[in-house]
Amino acid sequence: MNRTSFLIDGFNLYHSVKTASHDLGLNGSGTRWLDIRSLCESFLHLIGNNAQTSDIYYFSALAKHLEMRKPDVTVRHKTYIRCLEHSGVIVELHRFKKSLTYCQKCNQTFNRREEKETDVAMATRMLELLFLDKCDTIVLMTGDTDIVPAVKTAQRIFPKKEIAFLMPYKRHNKEIADLVVKHFDISSQNYTKHQFADPFITKKEKSIVKPLSW
Repeated sequence: MNRTSFLIDGFNLYHSVKTASHDLGLNGSGTRWLDIRSLCESFLHLIGNNAQTSDIYYFSALAKHLEMRKPDVTVRHKTYIRCLEHSGVIVELHRFKKSLTYCQKCNQTFNRREEKETDVAMATRMLELLFLDKCDTIVLMTGDTDIVPAVKTAQRIFPKKEIAFLMPYKRHNKEIADLVVKHFDISSQNYTKHQFADPFITKKEKSIVKPLSW
């Protein structure tokens, strides 16, 4: 059995899902109520060697700094996270940090919020899983090159383990694809095919209703 763990870059995936919704003409709805477990497991046959899901980790952060303009932004995210957790996905939440940014057009420096901890969290979790022999294969769902140094380190220290990439829709990256033997692209149709039911019914028969426009 090929014990396979999935590590999901939540923000990379979120922006991909929004792009897919736009490209499909769904006006923002139809893709964001994504059943990540179902999506990941649909690729197991491509990973091969009798791949079986070990754990699925979802890394993200709550955009609390947007609540003044969008009061329901974190409410919607928390609602979605509840579905992920009830489906067996392990959620790791981090935070946004202020970052000084210089604008060449207006010649001004201003503060902006950036989610900075997800890539480091994914990297450390990957190395931990490999070090503790919790899996045989790790699949990284991201198109972000920030994870590259950690992947190279993992490949050097654990040459018998396999690392693969599952790249979100329109997030294909040749640099990270060239690092591994196996890499797969998610299509927009993959998103629409793997959606939670609405309402989502938990094992305790509680219902979670999809937010409007999702």
